[in-house]
Order: sequence, then structure tokens, then C-alpha cells
Amino acid sequence: MPRPLLEVIALTAQDAVAAQQGGADRLELVTGMDQDGLTPGPRTVAAVRAATTLPVRVMLRASAGFGAGGTDGVVRLCAAARELRAAGAREFVLGFLDPAGRVDVAAVRTVVEALDGAPWTFHRALDHSADRAAARRALQGLPGLDTVLTAGAPGGVADGLPVLRGEAAPGRPPGPRLMAGGGLRHTQLPVLRAAGVDAFHIGSAARTGGSWSAPVTATAVHSWRRALDDVPVAG
Repeated sequence: MPRPLLEVIALTAQDAVAAQQGGADRLELVTGMDQDGLTPGPRTVAAVRAATTLPVRVMLRASAGFGAGGTDGVVRLCAAARELRAAGAREFVLGFLDPAGRVDVAAVRTVVEALDGAPWTFHRALDHSADRAAARRALQGLPGLDTVLTAGAPGGVADGLPVLRGEAAPGRPPGPRLMAGGGLRHTQLPVLRAAGVDAFHIGSAARTGGSWSAPVTATAVHSWRRALDDVPVAG
């Protein structure tokens, strides 16, 4: 059975190197974690791509919140996507809601067109949507979408655990891979693995003291790698 995927948030090339040394499988590259993660610059993308052999998913998000910023904002996001692709970005993370809390499908589709077929993750905007089931339906069939990052609830995995278990249950309709993240704890891994979740996302938990001002450490990442790999999976 393939080992579960471990994705780690990186802010710098130094973070990327430490995450790889610790056993991460993929990176999410962002800046501005004081605003929950914004689009990094092309120099950072190029530096991270040069420093690691891991797949790197680059955030496309211009401001706090989950709006795309209207027509002008979408134009800027598309320009950023093209610039980041030129710097070496091959995978992305994005997700936009309209003022009513619905998936802004028009904005998402327009930005996805600028990705030129690159795979991408719809991020935790899902957890803040007005109607989760409707949001998930709206994501069906979007080109390139292969992962949905979710905690199951706005407050994090601790609140959303029952939702995650339900969405990962056998017999659910096929769709993007569910990746659990958002305040994830080691103690939640057995429950999520037993439910069928096979992808996990960590951010501050990969850093000394859980602080965004501290770098990712290989030791912290390795503790998650070991915890995931040691979880027994029935069947």
C-alpha cells in the first residue's frame, strides 16, 4: 500500500530543504502567513525549485479572505500564474468564494485556464463556504483539480473530524483527493487513516515551537512522517 502523502508549507528554500530531509512528499509554497498564505514571488519559486526535488504547489491568493478581487483581481492572478510558471512553478493552490459564500466558479475557471493544464489544489475556502455540499458539487469536473485541502470545518480538524470521516468513507462518489489539514494533530491521524484519508497537510507544526517566525525543521517533519507511517491501517 502506498504511504500517505505528507505536504508541508514552505516559505523559503531553507524550509524546502528541511521538509525534504524530514520526509515530506510535497510542498505548498506561500508567503504572508500573517494573512493565512499569499502568492510568493517568482524569485522565491525559482529558489525553492532549485533547492528541492519535491513537487511544489504554489499559492495563488492576493489578499486575506477568499475573494478573487473582482475582474481586476482575476486579471492580476492570471498574470501572476503566468509569471510563476515562467519561474518554474508546475503545480498550484487556489480557491475563491463569491460574496454569498459560494464557489466563484467563473473566477476559478479563468485562473485555471492560465495554469495551462497544471495540477492544482482547491484550498480551505471550502471550509468557509456557505453550503459545503454545493461547493463540492461546484468543483466537480474543473480541469486539473486533483486535491481538496480541508479541515472539515472553519475552526480546524478538531471541529471538522466527523465531516472528514464522512467525506472519506468508502462508497463516496469519486472526486479530487481529500487532504486533511488545518490544526492537524498527531492524535487525529489514526482516526483519519482508518476513515480512508491518505493525504495530510501541516504548516506551523513543522516549525520549532509551532511559530511561523521559526523555520521548518527536518526533525519536526520527520516526527509527522514517522507518525503517519506507523499508523496501522485495517484491511
